[in-house]
Amino acid sequence: MNSSQNLRPVLPLRRRSLIAWPLAAVASPALAQFRVEISGVGATQLPIAALKFRDEEKAPQPVGAIVRADLERSGLFRNVDGSGTVVDETSQPSMPEWRGRNADALVAGSVSRLADGRFDVRYRLWDVVKGADLGGQSYAVPAADLRLAAHRIADAVYERLTGEKGVFSTRIAYVTKGGGRHTLWVTDADGEGGQSALVSPEPIISPAWSPDGRELAYVSFEKRKAVVYVQDVGSGKRRTIADFRGSNSAPAWSPDGSQMALTLSREGGSQLYLMSRDGSNVRRFTQSGAIDTEATWSPDGKHIYFVSDRGGGPQIYRQAVSGGGAERITFGGSYNISPAVSPDGRLLAYISRDGGAFRLQVVELAGGTPRTLGNTADDESPSFAPNSRLIIYATRDGGRDVLMTTTADGRIKARLVATQADVREPVWGPFGR
Repeated sequence: MNSSQNLRPVLPLRRRSLIAWPLAAVASPALAQFRVEISGVGATQLPIAALKFRDEEKAPQPVGAIVRADLERSGLFRNVDGSGTVVDETSQPSMPEWRGRNADALVAGSVSRLADGRFDVRYRLWDVVKGADLGGQSYAVPAADLRLAAHRIADAVYERLTGEKGVFSTRIAYVTKGGGRHTLWVTDADGEGGQSALVSPEPIISPAWSPDGRELAYVSFEKRKAVVYVQDVGSGKRRTIADFRGSNSAPAWSPDGSQMALTLSREGGSQLYLMSRDGSNVRRFTQSGAIDTEATWSPDGKHIYFVSDRGGGPQIYRQAVSGGGAERITFGGSYNISPAVSPDGRLLAYISRDGGAFRLQVVELAGGTPRTLGNTADDESPSFAPNSRLIIYATRDGGRDVLMTTTADGRIKARLVATQADVREPVWGPFGR
């Protein structure tokens, strides 16, 4: 998608023991169609009027509605009702009127079809409090990229008003099961606009994005054993990375994309190994008599966090890539799994067993008390957004399999309720697309 100039000059261990295996439940094999339900109130939310774009009803996608939903889902914005008004990027809105509606910001635009079949999407943002025009942008895109254009507009608004990068134009990957088929999906960050990367009668688990967002590593059982593949998201071409004797599982990319950590049982027990991105230079990383699995790298690439039962039950440990012993990180409770480190290196998210419940926890790596972020009891597979603000995870809520996003403080949650599929193992992709 091309933009013009500015308009203004892991493995859920409780389901598979410590290392294995199949997904559960049966549902329709169709792509999960999501309904987004937002709950909670942030400490501070900026009131913004994100209006319907002029003529968006003539386009295949409701651009303004997508922008509005993105901003609300972030937890940092509260939508101000703008019904009954007609504003687009060419307007000069009355700031006193919008201040009277208690709006601090206003975003509006238009969608028009071009002669070559593409769509011209334009927007403008205003600071209502200061009465300032903050500029805008235009995008000429094919119909297939209208959702992406809307997400990029939301990203631009988010960054201009918060000073941080938005993640609405990023992607997620997740797995569905239904009708005897397992499908690996790549979708927009809101769970929509999906394409299948792989369909198999056998389980698919542990998807992991490469740092540049061009490839996905995952484990497939199509050979009736766990084998690690890497697949190009754009072309669909894939290569086998690990097909050693025994089990090959839980791939994790290094931050620079040059290496991968994974769990192999080729020497008997399940241990962590490192290898080059092409599958060469395989060397053992952990040397324990326990089960070591679910590796994840620190953002600086200097440490690997992983799960081990070397202390009697699964806990999270950290070990320097350069060598040395492992340091235990989690101490609360007897069962802590599925570590995920925030891209800014500040937070650790993981799943902790609390009685018979499995709950998402977050703790400051510099020291602090773990916080339970949800009230659901079957959480799994946490993954941070690339701006460290949001976490996506799978859970059951109200008897339904759902994907849930939560702000890192747990204040704002969005349920992506699947209407026809059992959804599992979400992982958030990096910036760039």
